Parts: sequence; structure tokens; C-alpha cells
Amino acid sequence: MKKSAPLILSALALAASGAFAANEPVIGLITKTETNPFFVKMKEGATAEAKKMGAKLLTASGKKDGDTASQIAAIENMTARGAKTILITSSGDAILPAVKKAQEKGVQVIALDSPFDGADALFATDNYKAGELIGQYAKAALGGKPAKIAMLDLFPGHPVGAQRHNGFMKGFGLQANDAKSNELSKTAETVCAADTDGNQAKGQTAMETCLQKDPAINVVYTINEPAAAGAYNALKKAGKEKGVLIVSVDGGCAGVADVGKGVIAATSQQYPLKMAAMGVAAGVEYAKGGKKASGYVDTGVTLIAGKPVAGVDSKDVKTGTDLCWGKK
Repeated sequence: MKKSAPLILSALALAASGAFAANEPVIGLITKTETNPFFVKMKEGATAEAKKMGAKLLTASGKKDGDTASQIAAIENMTARGAKTILITSSGDAILPAVKKAQEKGVQVIALDSPFDGADALFATDNYKAGELIGQYAKAALGGKPAKIAMLDLFPGHPVGAQRHNGFMKGFGLQANDAKSNELSKTAETVCAADTDGNQAKGQTAMETCLQKDPAINVVYTINEPAAAGAYNALKKAGKEKGVLIVSVDGGCAGVADVGKGVIAATSQQYPLKMAAMGVAAGVEYAKGGKKASGYVDTGVTLIAGKPVAGVDSKDVKTGTDLCWGKK
């Protein structure tokens, strides 16, 4: 924590330069990293909404997913700088004591994208629904053939990872845990499961391992599009890329482009800009009127498919490109 704090202070100083106006709501945004295109788009949305609503935005991030020490330091510093609302994409439950201390000082804490215990509200994709959509698509696209599925997951115990995994299973028509469970469902059709940390290199390694276990895999579920790109690389290396259906979740511009190229058959697109903008608006409402946000707010999800299939509602690659985030 001693090593992380100076970095966060520097980031906050840049974001919070200048004196705050007496009636200017102060809102903090803490993301898992500052380089991931998802969080770049989230910051863009928060910045635009704060400017529109006359609020001061403080920003900070971890050095990587899982860097809770930097997030804790950011919560403490933002609270000290007068933030009335802090928006957080949590890297882990270690932040919970710091969140509680901030709330005891009157700070509203809203979870963005990743739920955590004790948050006043959650603004996020319905990740279970996102999984269901790609599961339904994969089932229909397979056309009644027996399924041999590789599940390329995030890492154990992560709620978003579990919701997407179990949602896919339900959408595919398999026995699945519900959206509240962090346990990953397994059936005879899921012939291999491996963790990827949402990383392309680990996605490729995981797919190579799964192919060794069962070379006849014909469906690949991936936690996100970088993992999907890694899986495709492994399949191509093995000469199997044309006989396997890959589905994913995220909707970043690179992922949507991969749908267009046929690397990914379909992906569920989420909207980080909208999450952050809605969070800032809720923060301004709390600062000016004292009304806190509460419960879960669904920020939307859309299935983007290279080829539509009967019975599953989807949008085309052009629509996905118009709404994507990251470099086009």
C-alpha cells in the first residue's frame, strides 16, 4: 500500500487541479486500470457527464485488475478531497472496509460494472443476460449437433465471471446455477473449463489445453473478447478454426471487428460510457438534493452477431461498430 499511494495521489492531483467551487459537486471515479479500453470509455463518459452537469471529477485507477491497495488509497484521498459520491469498478473485497468508512462520512458509493457488498447501488450490465444471449445464439447456430463445449472463464469466485458462465449455460439449455451464485455450472456437454483472467495469451494457452483434452470441441464460450482472440489463435494453429463456434461478451471495437471477420460468431455488447454517465448523474443528484441511488440499474446489453439466427434477436456488425468502445 505504501508503494501505491503516491501514484494515486499524483493521479488525483492531475484530475483535481484547481480549487473547487462552493456549489460544485465533487465526484470520484475509480477504475480497475487506466489502460483497458473499457475503462477508458468509462472515464470518457464520466468526464463528459461531469462537464455537462457542472461537477468536478476526480479519477484514479489500480495498476492492474486486482490492485485493491491503489483503490483503497484512492477512496481515502477522494473522501479527504470532498467527494460526495465515489464510483468504483472494484478489484476485490479488500476495498470493503475503506468503502464503509467513506460511507460513514456521508459519501455515496456506487459500484460500476462489478458488484460488491455494501455499495449503495450498482450500475452495470446484466451479465447473466449477456451470457444467456450468447448461449441462445450458440445453441441455435449449432443446429442440433451434439455439443462439446470449452468454457474459458475469468477466475474462480468472481461474480461477473460466474454470471456470464452460468447465463451462457442457461441460454444453451443446460442445467445452470442462477444469477446469484458464484459457483460455475458443469454438465456433460462442457468437456473442458479453464481460467484465462480475461487475457489473450492465457486464452490461447487455455484453448490449447482444452484441445488436448478433447480435439472434437465445437463450441467455445469465452469470458471476454481478448480470451476469444486467444482461443481462435489456438484453434487456427491446430487447423480447427473453421469447425468451431466462438461466442463472447464485451462489445469492444476490436471484438466487434472480430465478429465481422468471423473470428467470433457473436458477442454480447455492454456500455461502459452509459454506466459512468448515469453514475455521475446520480452523484450530482445526491450532492444537490440528498437523494441516494439504490438497488441495481441495468445499463443494457445487445447481441451483436456476424450472421443472424432464427429465434434469437441480434444486431449486425455495423450497429455494434457504431456503439463500440476502444480503437476502431
